[in-house]
Amino acid sequence: MGKALDDVRILDFTHVQSGPTCTQLLAWFGADVIKVERAGAGDITREQLRDIPDADSLYFTMLNHNKRSVTIDTKNPEGKLVLEALIQKCDVLVENFAPGALDRMGFTWERIQELNPKMIVASVKGFGPGPYEDCKVYENVAQCVGGAASTTGFDDGPPVVTGAQIGDSGTGLHLALGIVTALYQRTMTGRGQKVLAAMQDGVLNLCRVKLRDQQRLERTGVMKEYPQYPNGTFGEAVPRAGNASGGGQPGWILKCKGWEHDPNAYIYFITQAPVWVKICNVIGKEEWATAPEYATPTARLPRLKEIFAEIERWTMTKTKFEAMEILNKYDIPCGPILSMKEIAEDDSLRKTGTIVEVDHPVRGKYLTVGNPIKLSDSPTDVTRSPLLGEHTDEVMAELGYSREQIEALRTAGAI
Repeated sequence: MGKALDDVRILDFTHVQSGPTCTQLLAWFGADVIKVERAGAGDITREQLRDIPDADSLYFTMLNHNKRSVTIDTKNPEGKLVLEALIQKCDVLVENFAPGALDRMGFTWERIQELNPKMIVASVKGFGPGPYEDCKVYENVAQCVGGAASTTGFDDGPPVVTGAQIGDSGTGLHLALGIVTALYQRTMTGRGQKVLAAMQDGVLNLCRVKLRDQQRLERTGVMKEYPQYPNGTFGEAVPRAGNASGGGQPGWILKCKGWEHDPNAYIYFITQAPVWVKICNVIGKEEWATAPEYATPTARLPRLKEIFAEIERWTMTKTKFEAMEILNKYDIPCGPILSMKEIAEDDSLRKTGTIVEVDHPVRGKYLTVGNPIKLSDSPTDVTRSPLLGEHTDEVMAELGYSREQIEALRTAGAI
């Protein structure tokens, strides 16, 4: 059985993280992704944060699996002709250039449509149309302008960005969905279209619960599930809520045995209402199950700090894994704080293909993330990232160029 995106050819003009995240996902689903790079240099992340001299960095390799690499000088007239041939043969062009860069290369939407009316042109930009659409945006900037930073951290500290790459990789995931949707629509219309995923928009989409809370705050002036209630004050904007769950079930991160020397000896604990009696029994506070000041979710809200302090006294007597094992027996929602080292060594994640070991001809074996989306009829095989220009001759031959023509293009500096 073939892959889900067999026969889909992607012209990949992306670099760094947001675009490559998108095209790698499409490649994992079976699309033929042809990554266009500059001769002699390539994607800037090939050399960023290197841990092995002269080897492609993990930054590059972990974002460019299952792709083919060609080198083309798009400023060279002959190179531009090669690119035009590729546009005519491909289904999708994906780019995350600075605003206007594709137009300056001579490939406006109108020109691309002339070459291939079925072409889908997909772009990552920092902002959508508006006053900031010409501004460049990077990961942490996207988190700030999308609402994530202002609502992350503790109320007595500054805004904080998260380690999850919700601006770059998050927007890449949004763009991949847009591309697949446009491909589906093309089966009915026969036409290509433009797909835009703005980083500000993508981050805001992931922060929608905070936009929800902004409207609630404006109507009521208070949010009882936030740690500022009942003794703190609320301003005009959604405050930072520490480790509060952001939903109707109060949660917090609690210390576990060994926290004094292990920075990740913690567990996330949710005081879910349906299992409140079980929580009381586990931590040895059976009387709380029926006491009027603890028995209902409404009664517990102003006492959450006291409640979590008591639960923490219990979790501190257990390792995070011991606590999880006990709590899971009673269906009490919880989760250990896993370090990247623990995740990398997790056998179950390797068995599911969420963590994959890949062998590279220069850097050797390394770990990477696998496809987070599993299809029963289209399993993902993660193959190594390409060397710079590794597939140039192969792709040129597929376009109909002879060996002599390929050598002439190389002599002319076009590839």
